[in-house]
Amino acid sequence: MDGKKRSDVKPGLEVNVILKKDQRTGKKTQGVVKDLLTNSATHPHGIKVRLEDGQVGRVCEILSSK
Repeated sequence: MDGKKRSDVKPGLEVNVILKKDQRTGKKTQGVVKDLLTNSATHPHGIKVRLEDGQVGRVCEILSSK
């Protein structure tokens, strides 16, 4: 699943995100969702989240629930 619909992304999910600094390269960072930062129902580049380690990025892939 991709992370373009807010209803698919929930705290506790394990996801791959693309951080702002990695947007040009497309490097993915794995982590667990702590907070959802995007308020709209969908976003073409992925829902913005804060991971449990404090990093912020847009969800590109949902891996599994914790």
